[in-house]
Formats: sequence, structure tokens, C-alpha cells
Amino acid sequence: MYIATVPNRNSPPAILLRESFRQNGKVKNRTLANLSHWLPARIEALRRLLRGEFDQAAEFSRAPQLGGVFGLLFVLKQIAEALGIGAALGHSRLAKLALFLVLARVAHQGSRLSAVRWAEDQAVAEVLGLSKFDEDDLYAALDDLAARQRKIETRLYRRYLARRGQPPRLFLYDVTSSYLEGEKNELGEYGYNRDGKRGKLQIVIGLLADEEGEPLAVRVFEGNRNDSTTVVDQIKILQEQFGVEELVFVGDRGMVKSQGKQALSGAGMRYITALTDPEIRRLLGQGTLQLSLFSETVWEVEGEGVRYILRKNPAEAEREQHRLEDKLAKLQAKIQARNEQVREHPRCEPEAGQRAMVAWVARHQLTGLVEIKLEGRQLKVERNEEVIRRALELAGCYVVTTDVAPAAMSAQQVHDSYVSLAKVERDFRTLKTGLLEVRPVWVRKESRTRGHVFCCLLALKASREMERRLRATFGTTDTRADAITLPDALLALTRLCLLHYTVDEKTTLTKLPQPDARQQEILKALSVTLPAL
Repeated sequence: MYIATVPNRNSPPAILLRESFRQNGKVKNRTLANLSHWLPARIEALRRLLRGEFDQAAEFSRAPQLGGVFGLLFVLKQIAEALGIGAALGHSRLAKLALFLVLARVAHQGSRLSAVRWAEDQAVAEVLGLSKFDEDDLYAALDDLAARQRKIETRLYRRYLARRGQPPRLFLYDVTSSYLEGEKNELGEYGYNRDGKRGKLQIVIGLLADEEGEPLAVRVFEGNRNDSTTVVDQIKILQEQFGVEELVFVGDRGMVKSQGKQALSGAGMRYITALTDPEIRRLLGQGTLQLSLFSETVWEVEGEGVRYILRKNPAEAEREQHRLEDKLAKLQAKIQARNEQVREHPRCEPEAGQRAMVAWVARHQLTGLVEIKLEGRQLKVERNEEVIRRALELAGCYVVTTDVAPAAMSAQQVHDSYVSLAKVERDFRTLKTGLLEVRPVWVRKESRTRGHVFCCLLALKASREMERRLRATFGTTDTRADAITLPDALLALTRLCLLHYTVDEKTTLTKLPQPDARQQEILKALSVTLPAL
């Protein structure tokens, strides 16, 4: 049976219920009822019924069973696919497990064992096509990631070039350290710990990015590796993997030293870096630089074929002076408290208090600026005003140096290129203590440590893209109090779960709920459309 709409000249069309049948091998139709007097909604309901849309109406006769979280993994996968991460990883089971690790790093963090437990509540099979797995499978995926890291980075870089049309001229590079809780990591060593965690093993991580801070490659080194010695490894990445011939390498102060400069020069590359405080003072002593040249305006000095770009940040100078005065005020308060304690307790040893104050001075980098003296039983602080003046004369001052020709880049462009390193530092904050939490490192083997950090890099690319799309639609919390951030979006998407309807003993239908208004806004901002299940 079916519903036919028959034109009726100048009158409204006739709505007829008809059926088809065969007679003598021919298909014929006959009218069963005239439905022209029915309401349009009733006619439409009958039409849908005849089409079979209500054949499974029994599914709505009982409450659905809640399934795994679908929206979160699905959206993350779509973002990863848009960036080419899925294609770069491949389509094997290990590749799918690696993709799961990347998505789980954005949404969950934690160890591989916790990721297995988290996966039990996610629609992993429906989204990624993965059957059940355990932590050993995920460890194998980390080993595979480490083994194929260079190939994957190269594939992603080619896609990056296809999107941009040309390679970046500037490459930003910075390093950080990440401490370890265990004592058996094969790359763990004692070294300069930027996290202030004394007595803990660490690894060193080097991150290579373009001028916009887009992460391109990451390397893991032993915890006692000197920052400047890692530059050569990054040159190899640029030359061997990415095929870069002409570029400007931007590194933090103290990183691109003589060895790194020679390596860059030998590879036909230029550098932009900054001088350390002792290097600036040496040039001041030689007369190459003058204190009067440091101002808010960028000033350039050239000496022995090297360009020096000078600038002073008044706000930073004021902060440094305030920090020093704050330390000195705290020291004075501690000494007053100690003197009061000595006066009230005759058996109290003033020498012990002097040793404690000297240690405090050393710990807070005030050695030479002040002297702790003992006069009788009372402690006294003597400020060395000349040393304090010299310590503050370079407050807020910095010098950017480069061998790029003036015709290629102006002094302001060189300065701004170095300041761009702040984008890499922001990526490090996201990796270490922000969304992705690269630490604690819950692995021991070298390959798995490298695979874990590379997994975090891929997750960083996905999270940056999601943040970019969300900002384009909602702005930031600095401009809008109700702006939807990445954590907000991830939380909202966890409410999109599969619904399983039991039709009969052998049949189960799976559907998605209709996203609410907030979820629809997020999906639209992320340019993701849910499938029609």
C-alpha cells in the first residue's frame, strides 16, 4: 500500500490510499480510501508507517541501556584525521592502538593501565574499530611509535607543507626537563632540574616548532645532556627528515653556543639566539655594548660580523627590582625574629642562627649582595649597595644576537623572532603541567619513554587545533566570561553516549541521543558532524 497525491485541476489535490497488485502478469492499482479530509500530520504519519519507519517501534517500549561514551572519542578522532595524524600512523592494529593513546592523552592522561580502564567506558570499538586490549598491547604500541617516529614526523611535515605551500623560514627550538618518580628509567639521569625537584632523575626534551609554535618534531635525551649539545640533533632532523636547506634557527639564550653555531654554519643555516648575563657583561667591558643603548626601543650594534639587538623591558626591570627588595625584606624579618628568639632564650646559640641565615641567602641567590654579621649575640644584615646596583643595572635588559644579514631581516624582525620562543614555552607548559601531563612517566624502557613523549607531541597538535577552532567561535575567557574552553568542550562531549535498544532476544538497535544546545555549539565550532546511526 502507498499514499498517492492526485492533481484535481483547480481544486486541492486528492490524497488516496492505494495498493498495487498483479493481474494476468500486469501491475495494476486500486484505491482503498480517500484521505483528502485527513489532517496533513495524520497523512504524513500513515505515509511513514507504510514506508516501514515504525517497524522497530518496539524499541521505544522499554528504557534504553546506556552504552559507551561516543561523542568524545569520535570528535577527537575527526580532529586527528583532519590533521593527518591517523593517516600518518597507519591502519594496522598497532597504529589504531597508537591513535587511541594519542586521543586518550588529550581526554584522560594517566598511565597505560589507567587508559585500559578508561577505555572500558568509551565506544572504542565503534569509533576506532579496536577489539579488547590490555596494557601490554599499549606498551607494544609505544615501542612501535618510537620505532616509526621519524617516518610519522616526515609524513606530517609533508602534509604541513601541502597546507602552507612553502616551508617555514624560521624554526623555533627549546628544551626542558621532566623529572621522574622512579629510579629505573633507562634515560633517567641527574642534571639541571628546571622543575626544582632535587634528588630526582630526569629526562631532557627538545621541541622543534615553526614560527607560529606549531610543533613539528620532538626528541628525548638523557637527563644529564647539556642543552647546547642537542642542537646538532635538531639540525639532522631538518636536513635528513624535512629536507630543509635554507632556514633561520631560533634557540634560547645559552643554547646556541660556539659548538651549535659552528654546526649551523656548516649546514648553511643562520641562527637567532640571546646572550647570557656574563656574555653581556663581557661585551660591556670590551666596549662593544654600552648601557646607555638599552631602552624600550630596539637598538642594533654590529661587531665582528655579528649583529646585536639590544632592548630593555621597563616592566621586567621593575619586577626584578621588586623581587630583590622583597627577598631582602624577608631576610630582615627572619633576622629580627631570630634575634628576638635569642634574647628570650639565653641558651639559644646565635652562631647556629647565623649559619641558617647564610644558607638562606645562598638558597635565594643573594650571596655577595648582603653579608650576615654577628655582633655579640645579635645578627645584622649589611647590604653591599654597589653590588646591588651592578646586579640591577641589567634588570630587564637582554641582547638578541644573529648572523642573519640586515638585508634579509631587520632588527625588529630579529627581535620579534626571538620573542616567538614564548610559543614553544607555552607548548611545554601544556605538555608538562597543563592539559597533557607528560609526567609522571610511567614507563622504564628507552623506546617506551620516547614513544610516550612522541605520543604527547601528537596529542599537543590535536589539542592546539581544537583550541584554535574553539577560540575562533567563542573567543577566550580574557574577553568573554562564558567562553567555552577546551576542558569545557571535552567535558560536554562525554555526555554523548550510545543508547542500546532491545527489540527482541536477537535484535539490538544502537542510536545516538540528540545533542543538546551546548553540545551542538561545540560540534559546530569544531566543524564535526555526528554520524547518523
